[in-house]
Amino acid sequence: MKTICEWDKCNNLGEFKAPVEKDNSKKYRMLCLEHVKEFNKNWNYFSGMNDQQIIEFIKSDMIWHKPTQSFSSSDNFFKILWNNALKDEAQKFKNFENLDYMRQFKFSSQDFQAFTILDIPVGIEWKKIQEKFKKLVKKFHPDMNAGNKKFEEKLKVITLAYTQLKNTYRGKIDTKY
Repeated sequence: MKTICEWDKCNNLGEFKAPVEKDNSKKYRMLCLEHVKEFNKNWNYFSGMNDQQIIEFIKSDMIWHKPTQSFSSSDNFFKILWNNALKDEAQKFKNFENLDYMRQFKFSSQDFQAFTILDIPVGIEWKKIQEKFKKLVKKFHPDMNAGNKKFEEKLKVITLAYTQLKNTYRGKIDTKY
């Protein structure tokens, strides 16, 4: 079905949309090329608005005409995200019966790297480091992997990480840990 131009006294084909109202509604009228050009040339969204209304529109346009919330608002997305991240970090320490245990260590960047290589939490008890090391040795030992050099290199890195932590924990390891 072909639409006729909705400009007064025009019988050309209406192929182009032109808004009927300024409220961003989906209402539009169909115009021919000549009349849509005329419409666009004369279109002024701000006609009929005073200076204050125009300023308010421009301010609102900066935030896509959506309401904003202060960061302190309880349902602010970023605040919720931040609080959840903090909870996730706090969960890492929930398994420690005594956080004073960690205070006796001053971990270096090499220590943090070693914890990462062994895939264990920072400051974990020495006994658990030893358990993890034994599991990794069994998993990556060349005898268990048909002498594959890739596994041998991985085992060397794991051993160096274990040695790094062993030196850090040396003299500070209490028998109850």
